[in-house]
Amino acid sequence: MRKNNISRFKAFYERFISLKGEPKTIATGMAMGVFIGVTPTIPFHTVLVVVSCLTFRQNIASALLGSWIISNPLTIPFFYVSEYKLGRYLWGSDHFQIVFTDYSVWNVVSMGWGGVLPFRCSREALSLPSFSLSSRILLPTASY
Repeated sequence: MRKNNISRFKAFYERFISLKGEPKTIATGMAMGVFIGVTPTIPFHTVLVVVSCLTFRQNIASALLGSWIISNPLTIPFFYVSEYKLGRYLWGSDHFQIVFTDYSVWNVVSMGWGGVLPFRCSREALSLPSFSLSSRILLPTASY
């Protein structure tokens, strides 16, 4: 199992290294993908990545890769729960007690502000540091 994970990482690394474009746009695109991947806008990640990369002229493929690495079926539940709990903590209110029966975005939106506000508060608290961290990691490696 460990060899399989190592071979997957090597394959990912080779695909990432073989992306076409300037290293800075590839690294910034990846950081933008990580930023969008952390936000609770799961059904719209691809659209947001493409629009933001076209707007800021960054590498779309690396941004999609960054978004898909961060936001996948294994990490989505972690992000939903942590963003909700962090948002409740940042908002300083315990009256946003919600029991999720379905973890879909539409279920959260249908709950009104009580369901959306904690996610809204925590979005910047998690997304901005993740963008900053991934930029600091990727940009120095991009100057080869």
